[in-house]
Amino acid sequence: MSDHELCYLSAHRAISRFTAQSLSPVELMQALIARSEQLEPHINAFTDTYFEAAMDQAKAAETRYRRGTQRALEGIPVAIKDEFKLAGKRRSSASLVYSDRYDDETEIIIQRLLDAGAIPHAKTTTPEFCLLGSCHSRLWGITRNPWNLDITPGGSSGGSGAALAAGTTTIATGTDIGGSIRIPSALCGVVGYKAPYGRNPEIAVFNLDYYSHSGPMARCVSDAAIMQNLISGVDNQDIASLREKVIIDRAIPDTLKGWKIAWSMDLGFMEIDDCVRDNTVVALELLRSLGATVEEVEIDWDESIIDAAHNHWAQSWAASMDSLLETRRDDLCDYTVWFIENARNSTPQDYLKSIETEVRMYNRFGPLMDDYDIFICPTLATTGIPNDSSWPENEIEVNGQIRQVREEHWSATYPFNMLSRCPVMTMPSGLAANGVPTGIQFVARSYDDQRVFSAALAYERAFANPHFQLDQRITRGDNPC
Repeated sequence: MSDHELCYLSAHRAISRFTAQSLSPVELMQALIARSEQLEPHINAFTDTYFEAAMDQAKAAETRYRRGTQRALEGIPVAIKDEFKLAGKRRSSASLVYSDRYDDETEIIIQRLLDAGAIPHAKTTTPEFCLLGSCHSRLWGITRNPWNLDITPGGSSGGSGAALAAGTTTIATGTDIGGSIRIPSALCGVVGYKAPYGRNPEIAVFNLDYYSHSGPMARCVSDAAIMQNLISGVDNQDIASLREKVIIDRAIPDTLKGWKIAWSMDLGFMEIDDCVRDNTVVALELLRSLGATVEEVEIDWDESIIDAAHNHWAQSWAASMDSLLETRRDDLCDYTVWFIENARNSTPQDYLKSIETEVRMYNRFGPLMDDYDIFICPTLATTGIPNDSSWPENEIEVNGQIRQVREEHWSATYPFNMLSRCPVMTMPSGLAANGVPTGIQFVARSYDDQRVFSAALAYERAFANPHFQLDQRITRGDNPC
């Protein structure tokens, strides 16, 4: 197996080869480090690297496999989003304000991965305080999409998505308060999972913000399931974490016969790029070919949900950094200053209205899902998003035209933070004209994790099947999963 193939090897296949001793964790880590050193100057996905320590841990993992004492993720390289605490390592939040902050403890979901044998070899870039659907900051500069360096890899878990796409990590972690796992997963052609609120322990104090989620990012569904099974479960320091432990079954359904799938292209108000539309239609046809009944539905949402989401963020997310305007304004990114200042216009009454909007959204979506197993929509409206895209308004390309719009006009992710108890998986659906992947979201009824994974597993196998001819397919040599 070539180094390139090793860099795109899935975690579960790597584990099988480690167990058979046909591959060493040392060989895998060496390949990823070499590729990182080659590509990082172009991609800029990492804030800090721990290559020497990672090699030592890979050697220890090799010994465990020889002795038969390996753990569930023994020897698997994991890239950690900068937002997570990692004991002894820097956590900058992509801000000059915290450029020298180091943690003395590790976040619970990261610790669970480490306890299972995963090896952290790098931390990944974000925009300042995770504020954008793109990935750039004054501290770390611009992170670029490996598929097209002029396009953003998405945000805020942009470095994690870019590293997976570039083959510089095997698995990665992300957080998602408005789409920050799913946006970069879609733009980078990988898999990202937003678990239902409470399923995974969260970072305090936002563990009590139901928009906030932490979760897995990977190149295939099975790897995401392995990660999800390890990180979920109650934590005695997170009162919102659920005591019910759901173990995802990774078995791939032979068929989706009997399944009913609903879909909406635009959620009632979004302008969708033709490439995204075409790839979504092909993906829906693929699901139909698996035996599912596929029906278009009217979701009946409108642009009012954008202000509702912003008012929610204003009363929590923006409030958490408000004091920095007085003490460290000159060190903040322009988009951070705008976000805080704009949030100051929000009132408690606006927050109440945002909750009322969420109720109206679910009053439609909840009963709808009584009749369907899965809901499908594009993850993003376009891939024409420059790598320096920013708030308050983005200049994006849709159908060959430049549009100056708010970020929420091109991202279809945040509505499902508003409906936070619904599990959501984003999956690749093809390539756009600019060479960047497009994605679709698989959404299930509240807390029905398994249904999302089962549908995604069936779709993934069919999508990778060479007998199903897609006009635009993501191909990177051998199928990595």
